[in-house]
Amino acid sequence: MKPMNLVATLLAGLAISCVAGGAEERPIVLKASHLFDSKSGRLTDGGVVVIQGDRITAIGGGATLPANAQVIDLGNATLLPGFIDAHVHLGSELQKDFFRAFHTNMFRFPVEQSHYAALYAKRTLDAGFTTVRNLGASDFVDIGLRNAINAGVTPGPRMITAAHSVGSTAGHCDNSPFPPDLIEPSGPIDGVCNGADECRAAVRYQMKWGADVIKICASGGVLSEADPVDVPQLTTEELTAIMSEAHAWKKKVAAHSHGDVAAKLAIDAGVDSIEHASFLTEQTLQLMKSKGTYLVPTRLAVYWVNKEAANLPPAIAEKARAAYAAHEKMFRSALKIGVPIAFGTDSGVSPHGMNAKEFALLTEIGMTPAAALISGTRESAKLLGVDAEVGTLETGKSADIVAVPGNVLENIAATEAPLFVMKRGQIVKQP
Repeated sequence: MKPMNLVATLLAGLAISCVAGGAEERPIVLKASHLFDSKSGRLTDGGVVVIQGDRITAIGGGATLPANAQVIDLGNATLLPGFIDAHVHLGSELQKDFFRAFHTNMFRFPVEQSHYAALYAKRTLDAGFTTVRNLGASDFVDIGLRNAINAGVTPGPRMITAAHSVGSTAGHCDNSPFPPDLIEPSGPIDGVCNGADECRAAVRYQMKWGADVIKICASGGVLSEADPVDVPQLTTEELTAIMSEAHAWKKKVAAHSHGDVAAKLAIDAGVDSIEHASFLTEQTLQLMKSKGTYLVPTRLAVYWVNKEAANLPPAIAEKARAAYAAHEKMFRSALKIGVPIAFGTDSGVSPHGMNAKEFALLTEIGMTPAAALISGTRESAKLLGVDAEVGTLETGKSADIVAVPGNVLENIAATEAPLFVMKRGQIVKQP
């Protein structure tokens, strides 16, 4: 080929590729028998959603359908906003053999653990959860996972993540009591703090390396052996330092708290949500309502550890049974009082990918199916501060959409077997 002909050929090829690269993506039209409106809680027939790129451009039976659209008819199904789980731990997963898993994890490198985290993220997204709030992980594995998902390196949900959880020495957010001459005790960089100044530094460390939200351990926990489940683990001064620092940076704070006194201290200090809340009294729930503090009940975690109690160390099993015994009464009181409720599972305690079982568990203890769905869409979006982008199916919002079989209000368990999942306009799963 002559030099001039070669140049002409290369220029022509470049022009064709530029036109192709700049071509607008084909619109997508989703159709189904039903559509769930997470603003009103109503189900309408003849569900239609039109998507262009990563945005919803039209919705409802009266929507104009683009002539060149790819039409996906899902038949007898319900279209809903992508589910939002406000409490997960994508960096880990509880194993049936507690002691073997403890040993295995001790010898697992952070890079190795990140591959497990990517697997858990994929399972979560496939289950219809297009947004999650990750409340604690070691070695900044969650920060790396979020960044990799955002870069398109690995599939997973949109992540709002906390890095290390912040709490006191010997508390639920601290490591197990390893001999200090064998394993160096944790400090503020790992989220472990004592006194207001150290706790302020611990918050700053998490934000320095990319935390979107701050997670604290206000009370003891179930899966930590050395601490009582309901005892406060942060002082008023420590809580005030944490809240003031996080809120100054416009970061929200989520408080793990099974205990009532610990929760009340955190609420008084200005915490944005209480996680678990097993032993909360009506007085404390009333305080949450008055301040607009969200409850994230994590019913699935309480259910799961009670179910698996026989496989856990005795001290943990005892706490698991106590939390389960108290949790339903607390939740029914919260419903009656009108505490704002956001959906969260604490997945990682239960296997990743079964998050949607929380919907059925919530209805078993008093929530209506519509209210449960709203908690896992609109209300979780509000708590996470992403409600301008997700949580409802509306024109202009991100095309995060899930479809489940049949009429979801007649069978809430249908959420556990999604037919179709879309995140930001990209099809993740379809029939």
